[in-house]
Amino acid sequence: MFDSLIVQFVVLWAVIDPIGSVPVYLAKTIGLPLEARHRIARNATLISAGILLFFLMAGQLLLEAMQIPLTAFQTAGGLVLLLFALTMIFGEGKPSEEMRLPSNLNEIAVYPLAVPSIASPGAMMAIVLLTDNHRFNFGEQMMTTVIMLVILLITYLLFIAANRIQRIIGTTGAAIISRVMGLILAAVAINNILVGVRDFFMYVK
Repeated sequence: MFDSLIVQFVVLWAVIDPIGSVPVYLAKTIGLPLEARHRIARNATLISAGILLFFLMAGQLLLEAMQIPLTAFQTAGGLVLLLFALTMIFGEGKPSEEMRLPSNLNEIAVYPLAVPSIASPGAMMAIVLLTDNHRFNFGEQMMTTVIMLVILLITYLLFIAANRIQRIIGTTGAAIISRVMGLILAAVAINNILVGVRDFFMYVK
């Protein structure tokens, strides 16, 4: 049980990537008053929570309504997570890529902070896989929800302390952390692909 919680925490931390979102937040809020920066941090976190909770509650129902077996989604999700992880490892890194995204001051909390920086496609995919109704009971799904909300709370607190964090780790430090988390996420993604393929063939039999 404890090992499962650790795995879920690591996976959700990797796909949400709170530390990798800090340079994006700093770049998009530079020059703004402290009150406005805090409001943007709060709104971005709340919007991200709403998006991820929607996928947590309705993601599997939508798949079943379209008659897509979760084993196929797990395999596809594993592939998407693997590609996401590879961009974290070999790409420019989340901070460099997303700081270049254009944004209006009134939309900063939504784009690029809430989406795609916090509630990334990888995070949406992961939350559906980690709350599969056929693999996890209600108690386990609630624990996943709590873990997700804790990571989002940590993300908010990191935004509030962003200036100090930036001085400590720098953009290079954030990029290094992003690549390490990408490597861990790649291993989890490959495991999801293998389990999904195995379960799919058991399902069609």
